[in-house]
Amino acid sequence: MQLQQLAYFVAVAETRHFTHAAERMRVAQPSLSKQIKTLETDLGAPLFSRARGNVTLTPAGEALLPLARRMLADAETARREVAELAGLRRGRVRLGATPSLCAGLLADALARFHHDYPGVEIQVEEGGSRDLVRALARGQLDLSLIILPLQSDDPSLVTEEILREHLVVAAPAHLAPRRPHVRIDELRRRPLVMFRRGYDLREATLNACRQAGFEPRFAVEGGEMDAVLRFVEAGLGVAVVPSMVLDGRPGLVGAPLLPGLRRTVALAHRKDVEPTRAAQAFRAVLLAFLDEATREGTLPQGVEALPQH
Repeated sequence: MQLQQLAYFVAVAETRHFTHAAERMRVAQPSLSKQIKTLETDLGAPLFSRARGNVTLTPAGEALLPLARRMLADAETARREVAELAGLRRGRVRLGATPSLCAGLLADALARFHHDYPGVEIQVEEGGSRDLVRALARGQLDLSLIILPLQSDDPSLVTEEILREHLVVAAPAHLAPRRPHVRIDELRRRPLVMFRRGYDLREATLNACRQAGFEPRFAVEGGEMDAVLRFVEAGLGVAVVPSMVLDGRPGLVGAPLLPGLRRTVALAHRKDVEPTRAAQAFRAVLLAFLDEATREGTLPQGVEALPQH
């Protein structure tokens, strides 16, 4: 089994088309097909079903796909790590983060890291914690900022708690709540702008409402962070969001919830793969940035950096 064969296999699995896969890999289609056939012979099982021109994965192909992706990602990580150890002034950090963090303090931390390590490439994948956990497990990310508790029983991840943030009820500035706090049961009478399914904030909001004994009413649902905030600004309803995302949005105000809702942000990586030097450097810069912001009192309102041991 060769890495190139696995790369061809993944290309076919993702495009579901041998010719398109060959174009992606910049190789002649007969050559790609031959390598796939050799891989199937070595493994002793067909990987694709080619009935009536439709290319689909067989059960063996389905089993191989996540393993192949992880092996290819690990091989690329090894190449870059060796390059770093050879003294090259370059590298790469593949970082996952939730939309609220991308819209909040992450940009400043990344700017600090880019200043300190201008030769290191930064790739950011924005998504919900569940998607980011899956990407980490497949080896597609080096580090990820995720929300605890993990919505996964995958034992291969290491998490390090770094932040705690308060959730608030966001409303248009001209419709600000009359009191400084909003009780959960008051949301019974307010239409909510709700995130898409699989979003951690969606689950946190629904659980809080159900514990208060009611099902919330949605004005609109299915958005990502920026869309939800814009919908609230437009007066469609209110939304439960992290307090940090309201910085720089004068059209919105946030009222703390009673009882208070908080969530914990953790930095996660795979347990079975040592983070690259570039990833370790990013972790150090991020923690130093949070420590400095804590001492200077510049963290967004409602955000607390957790001490590291």
